[in-house]
Amino acid sequence: MADSDTPRVPKLLPDAAHQAVRPGTALLRLVTVHTREQVLDGAWWPRSRDIGAELPGLIAALTAHLGPVLRVGLDTAAWEELPTRLVIDDRVVHIDSFPVGDDTVLITRGDQDHFSLLVVPPHATPEAARAAMARAIEAGNVTQAEQILIDTGTRRAHPVLAEEPQTGGEGGER
Repeated sequence: MADSDTPRVPKLLPDAAHQAVRPGTALLRLVTVHTREQVLDGAWWPRSRDIGAELPGLIAALTAHLGPVLRVGLDTAAWEELPTRLVIDDRVVHIDSFPVGDDTVLITRGDQDHFSLLVVPPHATPEAARAAMARAIEAGNVTQAEQILIDTGTRRAHPVLAEEPQTGGEGGER
């Protein structure tokens, strides 16, 4: 049997994919449907909060699929330092920073062509990251990024105030 006759088996990411990938490699999933009905267009799992180390891999991967990226919008509080621009593959990519805390990165490819990606926190376990990334790319998904991270255990929900302790007074004991 010739090599060309051998059926191709898809290569799957190992459980420790986040630790095993080379620096600069983007862990990214994009929606594969042509309609843009969902809230998110994909998900990105950076290895750290160092945007200078993480963004070149993401931009290279996105450029291969979407074409040149002009701007990136990021949450100021989610990254160690945010420059106003980076030169990636001999192209200037402008970085917009917003204090929104919405767990997304906004990618601009043209004047009106925007893509929103869920950002999975670097500390997420491989199982939680895979679950969050899968939810983000579900066709027709209208769940907000923050809720996906809460549902998959990659982000803690906002603290809920505890109710006043019951003393068992007037109603007697139950």
